[in-house]
Amino acid sequence: MTEGATIALRWRAIRARVDAACERAGRAPSEVTIIAVSKTHPAAAVREAAAAGAIDFGENYAQELADKRAELSDLAGAVRWHFIGRLQRNKAKLVAGQVALVHAVDSVELAHELAKRAAGHLQPVLIAVNLAGEATKGGVCAKDAPALTRAILQIPGVRLDGLMTMPPPDADPRPYFEGLRLLRDRLQYELGCALPVLSMGMSSDFETAIACGSTHIRIGTAIFGVRQLLA
Repeated sequence: MTEGATIALRWRAIRARVDAACERAGRAPSEVTIIAVSKTHPAAAVREAAAAGAIDFGENYAQELADKRAELSDLAGAVRWHFIGRLQRNKAKLVAGQVALVHAVDSVELAHELAKRAAGHLQPVLIAVNLAGEATKGGVCAKDAPALTRAILQIPGVRLDGLMTMPPPDADPRPYFEGLRLLRDRLQYELGCALPVLSMGMSSDFETAIACGSTHIRIGTAIFGVRQLLA
């Protein structure tokens, strides 16, 4: 797909690749949610992707999410928003109760803040797991995931749906994707809870992620093209 291709063409190409990856993995395409990562792209780009068939959109910055939701208020009910970046507690009010899923909760304090700010809504969340122990990334290490899982399961106002991770750049992603799936399976067995969501896989590695059991893939560049610079 060339850089000059339209968002609609890119979306259709990704949809076809996801369907093919699911077929190879013996999975139904309905098992994988494609999140079109629209961060730094204008609201018009989201509108174009939605017209092409995209439903789920991911944002990394709380204020940008709030601004786009307001600008695209006419699409309410037709699209779902996800918050996929690291969220500061003082920005939780812009996200809680406004998105289908918060992908990167890495502390009890943030989970409590989301519950507090959800204003009566039940906010679904994922725990971010930093399997590689990268200092530049948020997320809990694998050994701390059980304790955080137990704690979040006890917080009214949030619903823990699963786990997310990002492999190190330029590394083989498969061990990290398989590692997250195994961690999820262990937590489900040991804690007796359902954690159906695995958020893993981006433009460069989503087919591997699907083969490893991902339920939510986060696709930015392959749909929207090169990221725009923020003003």
